[in-house]
Amino acid sequence: MGKSHPAISMVKPKFSLAASDEELQTLIDQASHQTLAIWARDCAMRVLPHYESLFPTEPRPRQALKTLQDWIDTGQFSMSVIRSASLNAHAAARQVGDDTPARSAARAAGQAMATAHVRTHSLGTAKYAQQAVFRATFPDEAQVSAAQERNWQYHHLENLIRERQP
Repeated sequence: MGKSHPAISMVKPKFSLAASDEELQTLIDQASHQTLAIWARDCAMRVLPHYESLFPTEPRPRQALKTLQDWIDTGQFSMSVIRSASLNAHAAARQVGDDTPARSAARAAGQAMATAHVRTHSLGTAKYAQQAVFRATFPDEAQVSAAQERNWQYHHLENLIRERQP
């Protein structure tokens, strides 16, 4: 990943979450729900330091990932617990304010938690993680850094599918 700075203020193009990624979507379609939850957790954990370095005493995004890990470990599903953990991480993101790596990282945690309910939230996690990397990187390196993050995500999911599924 490129050089990052916690308070990048230089102008760079906006990162679009809506960009289609058919190659990644094909892998997502092949993965089990639990594999997607593991992948989403891993994607969010990679960028969580962007949030925690600025808000070290705010536990909500990390708690969402711990709650997701509980679901991965036990398979026990409580909609109220999952919904609360996801919405709390998103509330933490809203409190950040501006479009920053910290806000994107908290959103990634919220989306990861939501993967326990709906598997397609895993793609949102990946996109928010890419956005966090993009926002944390100097403008002349942002596109490349986000692409490198996406490539890591793709290969990581590919490996998880290979390891976890027959």
